[in-house]
Amino acid sequence: MTFDVAADAYASFMGRFAVPLAEKFVDLVGLERGWRVLDVGCGPGTVTAVLAQRLGADRVAALDPSPSFVPAVRERLPDVDVREGAAEDLPFADATFDAAVCQLVVPFMADAVRGLSEMGRVVLPGGVVAAFAWDFERGPVQAFWRAAEELAPGAAAVIDLAGAREGHLAELMTAAGLQDTRSTTLTVRVEIATFEEWWAPFAYRIGPAGEYFATLTTAQQSALRTRCAELLAREPIEITGVARAATARRP
Repeated sequence: MTFDVAADAYASFMGRFAVPLAEKFVDLVGLERGWRVLDVGCGPGTVTAVLAQRLGADRVAALDPSPSFVPAVRERLPDVDVREGAAEDLPFADATFDAAVCQLVVPFMADAVRGLSEMGRVVLPGGVVAAFAWDFERGPVQAFWRAAEELAPGAAAVIDLAGAREGHLAELMTAAGLQDTRSTTLTVRVEIATFEEWWAPFAYRIGPAGEYFATLTTAQQSALRTRCAELLAREPIEITGVARAATARRP
């Protein structure tokens, strides 16, 4: 799955939804003064920036596997400890943090249970592990997948990912050895001025939608665009995205 793109390209696509959601997600974690927190799969630093603002940059660390994102976050937040790496093998010692969080990452982990287990390993006993993923059926690009499914039945099966269904994040956290798991939903509404502004980022080949778009012929891409335009005919476009969220604690 491709996320190794320029930070501004990601921002124009998923960042416009992730930014307003980040504040709600950090509220869910329930930060306390003096905590040290790790942002796993930090991307361009959306949640990292909120954590740094609330706790101080010296209390925050971040990690991402994409070589394009790591230097961008270091430039944006020079006092944050930002490293390149994978969730399944975190380069931090046991019990280093009070909390470990990941925004929109679990569905794209190579091994979600191992990744969540690693997040549990690096937090203190009783420490918080928190994650969220877009809802399989109600994510912010649902119009894209509705159109794709109409034109090619079965196309949307590729977004039935880890953590995207009700209760699945909690199941994964329990399988990772975490306890006191709690589930909820987070909702964000974003207004986009024009259809062209909404449509353009799919060509960047970011995530499942971009990857699917890249497999289509020119004619198929045109048909998909036309159907999406019919579904989103009124401008400005208001997009609602629902995410599945869960928190747990290390035993």
